[in-house]
Amino acid sequence: MPRKAHTESVSDLNAAPGGAAAVDRALSLLAAFQPGDEALSLADFAARTQLYKSTVLRLLASLEHAALVRRLDDGRYGLGPEIARLHSLYTAAFSLDQIVPPVLRELVAATGESAAYHVKQGHGTEAVRVCLYRVDSPHPIRDHIKAGDVLPLARGTGGRVLTVFDPDAPAPAGKDKALYAKIRRDGYYSEIGDRLADVAGISAPVRDARGALTAAVTLTMPAHRYNKACIAPVLAAAKQLSGRA
Repeated sequence: MPRKAHTESVSDLNAAPGGAAAVDRALSLLAAFQPGDEALSLADFAARTQLYKSTVLRLLASLEHAALVRRLDDGRYGLGPEIARLHSLYTAAFSLDQIVPPVLRELVAATGESAAYHVKQGHGTEAVRVCLYRVDSPHPIRDHIKAGDVLPLARGTGGRVLTVFDPDAPAPAGKDKALYAKIRRDGYYSEIGDRLADVAGISAPVRDARGALTAAVTLTMPAHRYNKACIAPVLAAAKQLSGRA
């Protein structure tokens, strides 16, 4: 059996109620970094967290696998690239809070349907889309996606738009080739049953000031309420957000 620590670790003293001890310990390693630290040694981690070096090594292996830390040539550890990615998402979301929801509310008011703002997350076959913002339709019958939900890229109008207008996405094959060519020509995608049989969607790309894809605005409704007249408001919302979100 492992030895019991003589001194409680930092994570033990600040354990999350109902949380996982291993996660608390791993997070305590990230919290060990202080202003001015470019990298920390195994001894530094052990001293600052009051964890055994053997425990620190196991936790660092998991953090390194997740790219939250990186091992340097001298054996020390610095913060990894995933920290930068999460920071960029956080800062972007913070500023987007002031920009995106008002536009989505206007879109819902104009159409009576549910509006959402999706972004791509991940790379290659592991890439997905995440709903960052959602404003529900006032109708009792609607789809029930909420902010934070993870959805596929390969299905749904929002996923298709994030794929079609992404220059790094793999070239489509088979029937998707003609479909994606049409979406590029139209500048949006409108379809019934692409992800769920009884749900219709209309999506348009949001671009940054340089014209690069950043997100997709999506309007969803039950298939029986689908109305092509909603395409124009979706395109207007995407244009309003482009260069800002």
